[in-house]
Amino acid sequence: MSALEVVVVLAAGLAAGTINGVIGSGTLITFPVLLSIGFSPVVANVTNTVGLAPGSATAVYGYREQLAGRWRWALGYAAASACGAVAGAILLLTLPASAFRVVVPVLISAALVLVVLQPRIARRVLARREAGHLPNGRILRGGIGLTGLYGGYFGAAQGVLLFALLGTAIPEDLQRVNALRNLLAGTANGTAAIVFLAVADVELLAALLIALGAMCGGLLGARIGKRLPEPALRALVVVVGVVAIVRVLA
Repeated sequence: MSALEVVVVLAAGLAAGTINGVIGSGTLITFPVLLSIGFSPVVANVTNTVGLAPGSATAVYGYREQLAGRWRWALGYAAASACGAVAGAILLLTLPASAFRVVVPVLISAALVLVVLQPRIARRVLARREAGHLPNGRILRGGIGLTGLYGGYFGAAQGVLLFALLGTAIPEDLQRVNALRNLLAGTANGTAAIVFLAVADVELLAALLIALGAMCGGLLGARIGKRLPEPALRALVVVVGVVAIVRVLA
């Protein structure tokens, strides 16, 4: 990697960690950057997952007050997310690379739609909560497991999926919902990262650079990210997502 590429990857990790702490979808920043410096889609994906995992941990730390007194409850859901992530990571590593190249543009496109629709999702979540529409625990754990599977396989906009699911299903204020979202997304990311470090080809320098940036971004996300206009954040994610689609299809 050139000096410029090192700086770009580090900056992408910082941006992704910050965005993940606020709304999720940081993968749509770092993944296209890794593609742009010549990594294959699968190597870029596993490297990105390993790199972003420490940032997820610092984001959870930043929300520790919202999780205080609820760790046993939260860790029960985290177990479902971890199980799904193992399945997703195994799928990524066992399916042919050509399948990932076909699936990734579809996943990124779906993620971009979710990012654009996030404000509408938030309004519907609030309406359902106020109306008392809450699914049972088994359905909720199953849904969390599926989001974990998605997170282990690719994960862009997993946070948006979790926000919609948790906000509808859990009678807590939205700050606690967001804290749990960070924990579950981080659990999926961290679990998949362990699998990838054990058995996959990870570009360790790039992963380390992303991790350094993402750790700072995870701590700063709640403070800095909330001061930025959400439409601007969503616009940035959409732009880099389109770049990623073009890069994968090229």
